[in-house]
Amino acid sequence: MSKTILIVDDSFSLRHTLAIALRGVGYEVVEAADGLEGLALLDGRKINLIISDVNMPNLDGIGFVKKAKALASYRFTPVIMLTTETGEAKMAEGKAAGARAWVVKPFQPPALLDAVAKLIQP
Repeated sequence: MSKTILIVDDSFSLRHTLAIALRGVGYEVVEAADGLEGLALLDGRKINLIISDVNMPNLDGIGFVKKAKALASYRFTPVIMLTTETGEAKMAEGKAAGARAWVVKPFQPPALLDAVAKLIQP
């Protein structure tokens, strides 16, 4: 059974590139353009991993992760923050919200796929 990954990022091109890389290694992908759209997709369906940007309109990545982690079904869903943010304070905020990994854009797809493989339970 394939694993499902939710990508939450306001950049269509980034979501598209990421989706191609993830689908290429067998993952199912669901996409959202911001945190509010991402939350709407957390409707009880099985999501094995979330990849979220930090800076987005409507609901930013940190706020999205906090709200996602408050939902019982997604409390233990691993989250990778994929962002241009490199500041220690922002990284600490992401970790406090529940992010398990922090990947800085521009990213190398093999490195990201490696992080995904490590965080998704077999």
